[in-house]
This record gives sequence, C-alpha cells and structure tokens, in this order.
Amino acid sequence: MVTWEREPETGAAPVRVTLATCPGRGLGCAGSRPNVHADAEQQETTLQINKYSREDGGVYGVTVTDRTGASTTAHCIVREYEAVHHVSLSINMSHSSLVCGEAWGTDPSFSWLYERAAITRAVGEISKDGSTLVLNMAPICGDFTCVVSNKLGYSSASYSAGPCEKEGRGMMAAVVCLVFLLLLFGGAVAFLLWRRYRNNHRGERLQEHLDDTI
Repeated sequence: MVTWEREPETGAAPVRVTLATCPGRGLGCAGSRPNVHADAEQQETTLQINKYSREDGGVYGVTVTDRTGASTTAHCIVREYEAVHHVSLSINMSHSSLVCGEAWGTDPSFSWLYERAAITRAVGEISKDGSTLVLNMAPICGDFTCVVSNKLGYSSASYSAGPCEKEGRGMMAAVVCLVFLLLLFGGAVAFLLWRRYRNNHRGERLQEHLDDTI
C-alpha cells in the first residue's frame, strides 16, 4: 500500500493531509482532489499535482506498507521557486564578522566584494555556506558588498566601515606639517630681521637729521 501525504513546512500545529492512496498491485490510486493524480507500479510510485499553486507547497511524504504491516516513509520539501527579494548585511563586532541574509529567495548563492573586488585572505575568509565573512583585517575599514543570486536574478547589500588610512598618508601629513613649521619659522626670522634693520635705519636717519640741525 502506498500513501501520499502533505503538511505545512512551518507552523505550531501542522495539519497532515492525505493526498492519494494506492491500495495495492493491480488497483488504481485514488486522489483526494481532482487535480491530484497518483500511480503505483512494481518498483516506483509517482504523484502529480496539476495547476500547482503556492498553497500546494510543504513537506510531502510517501509511505510504503508491505503485506506484514511494516512501513517506510520518505519526505521531500516542495516549494515554489522564488526570486531573491531582500538582502540584509550586518556586522558582528564581537566576532569581527559580516553576516549576509536573504529573506525569501530559493537556493540563494552568496558572493562577496571588498572595494568592488574579490575577497582576498588579507581581508577575510568566507564561511562554507557563503553567508558569513570572517574578517582578518584590522582595523576594519572600507566598503563591503554581499551579492545573493539564484537562477531568477540577484540582489545585493553593502556595508561601509569608513574610509581606510591609505599607505603613506601619515608620512605625507608629517611632511606637510614640517614644511608649514619651517615656513612659519622662516617668516618669523625674516620679520625680526626686517624689524631690526628698520629700527637701525631709523636711528641713522635721526642722527643725520640732528647733525644737519646743529
């Protein structure tokens, strides 16, 4: 005897529904609905759902019972193939990792980019399922992108950890500061020399004026 059943994939109290039964060899299978057709042969059994809709999704089970009453059950999850809808990207600071999530897409595939380029070991390592990027870089900076795709399309989300200190920027800033200080010091010295020269020149002119008067 073959029995086909279905129950919801989620729910607190899922209700199991019998879709079709095949009482034995030589006898036809009976479906519980007009759009359900089952067939049982010597080595296999099939179930066909016509005009499939989202409500037909769930956990399908087939139970085979032999003449002694011993039974074996196998299950299969059936879902409507959905496109990638919403991708989220968050950071876990305590574990130095980025976590990428997808809400609805079927068979999501994850890929990562850092500054629009492929992830290198210096940046981080990707988990086996692809949804997590464990960061090796310190400090954490730059722009990260998670791309989620399936055969119907793709969607992405980004996280910006702020601009990175580029190599040599600190040295450049030190050189600029040093040049500025030198210019400031040179200007001060030039001003003092000019003021001293002006005072000396004024004293000479004052002395000449006094001599002429006398």
